[in-house]
Amino acid sequence: MGRLARRRVLRAAAMRVIDSHTGGQPTRVIVEGGPDLGTGPLSDRLERFRTRFDHYRTMAVLEPRCSDAMVGALLCEPDAPDCSAGVIFFNTSGYLGMCGHGTIGLAATLAWMGRMAPGLHRIDTPVGVIALQLVDANTVQFENVESRCMAEDVELDVPDLGRVRGDIAWGGNWFFLTEDAPLPLVPANIPALTRAARAVRQALVEKGLTGLGGVEIDHIEFFSRADAAPGADSRNFVLCPGGAYDRSPCGTGTSAKLACLARRDRLAPGEIWVQESIIGSRFSGHYRPAPAGGIVPVITGTAHVFADTRLIDDATDPFRLGIL
Repeated sequence: MGRLARRRVLRAAAMRVIDSHTGGQPTRVIVEGGPDLGTGPLSDRLERFRTRFDHYRTMAVLEPRCSDAMVGALLCEPDAPDCSAGVIFFNTSGYLGMCGHGTIGLAATLAWMGRMAPGLHRIDTPVGVIALQLVDANTVQFENVESRCMAEDVELDVPDLGRVRGDIAWGGNWFFLTEDAPLPLVPANIPALTRAARAVRQALVEKGLTGLGGVEIDHIEFFSRADAAPGADSRNFVLCPGGAYDRSPCGTGTSAKLACLARRDRLAPGEIWVQESIIGSRFSGHYRPAPAGGIVPVITGTAHVFADTRLIDDATDPFRLGIL
């Protein structure tokens, strides 16, 4: 095969992705060349993605093309007729029901593509429809799925940390949230905080603690008011399922935190909570009570598009599907 013909073959096998970051946390949106998952509810299509097309996920977000911090998003046609788009989120370890920073990144990406104008929109996800407002090209406010604190003051005995007390909450993903941070929440302590959060996650497994339906509590969140800079209510460190920390304040984690604050009557409906990440980026959030007893969180943040590229699926590349 000649060089020109080979280039044409590679172009045909390319996957177009647009990269952004939300408060420092990257999102990679597959906008062309992704798997055909058919139609129907996004939860059903996520299962098809997982069982039949997982190599698209590994090709998009694993090394050598990416890093553990990246969250991927497959842009889909929505199932709900009143939605502007559908999306399935994933990362280096698997699939996410919802992703807050990814929702902000997706909206900024659609705006950059000229597919979303400022105003109100609805996005279809595997865990329900998300309402959002595109304020401008970079600023997004989204209304998350109903969130709730499922258990308060859960105690764990964690090797090298001792007794750790925290809450179990749902904010679109399952979280264990604790103010028993072993070290100050500053960037220099990220490696040690990562090890500590992994130990907490393992302690949850060993104690048999899960979310509803036996789902793993795969996000660990340390909080501290003392480490927050002026103007923020709290600083956090969030360990994500793939083992990377969240550079952003974490949208689903902030939602889970609002649910815990509401459960304890420490934050009134409509009152603003400013959440700061381990690197100093911020989300603002508030909530309203939900009919089923939880809360509806509303999170605001900013995202910036930084790349529009194509990933080549070259059959001669031994790591074309990522380093597994």
